[in-house]
Amino acid sequence: MTTPAWDPAQYLRHAGHRARPFTDLLARIPDLPSPRPRIADLGCGPGNVTALIAGRWPTAHITGHDNSTEMLDKAHVEHEGPTAGGGRLDFAHADVRTWTPSEPYDLIVSNATLQWVPGHAGRFADWIAGLKPGGAFAFQVPDNTDAPLHALMRELAARPRWKPLLGGVLRDRDSVHTPGAYLDRLARLGCAADVWQTTYQHLLTGEDPVLDWVKGTGLRPALTALADDPEARDAFVAEYRDLLRAAYPSTPYGTVLPFRRLFAVAVKGA
Repeated sequence: MTTPAWDPAQYLRHAGHRARPFTDLLARIPDLPSPRPRIADLGCGPGNVTALIAGRWPTAHITGHDNSTEMLDKAHVEHEGPTAGGGRLDFAHADVRTWTPSEPYDLIVSNATLQWVPGHAGRFADWIAGLKPGGAFAFQVPDNTDAPLHALMRELAARPRWKPLLGGVLRDRDSVHTPGAYLDRLARLGCAADVWQTTYQHLLTGEDPVLDWVKGTGLRPALTALADDPEARDAFVAEYRDLLRAAYPSTPYGTVLPFRRLFAVAVKGA
């Protein structure tokens, strides 16, 4: 899988729809051990959803971690600093594949990031070890690699014209595990685990809105791999656009994008 180059502006074009699952995740996290919690957000992106954490825990010191300079630049400018409740929000460069807690945390959270991290379940033990007793590890990931959005992208990339350029570039179908696999892993690490799925029916508007959506996320590896060949990039995007138009037809009220997500909240035993 190619490490994608991120475009904060494109990602934020659907900020409301993308933030909703994180809000739903935060609502299921129980009270944290400390009155002034220490919180890490792994894969914070442009910081817009990291800022929502301060609404739930106003006194917290929250650090968002990401490996995209472009995303962090946006986060520093728009969200860093003291919070209204007396806490603080800051951001730091880190790679989720290797990040390990350097101090005890009340909460480690991740929003729509772990699907980009091969072997991410193998990191759970280190992260949970870094939690205070009663602390929580919580995440949500897209759980729809079998949906047309991704299946058509993979099928197109495997065609003779594109395979030499895009072979091995896209996320695999198994980039996210089953709910049962996550529950088993977290429970065996001594946590009280809650794992569930939700399918959102996102109503999108505008011209080719599903393509516009995926340009900010799942299509990024292909766009990155084809960045030095604009003609090929535009041709691939045009073919993919036509496939998406058929799979997600426009209606008089907009275009419906069904999108399944997987959530987990694990509380470390006291």
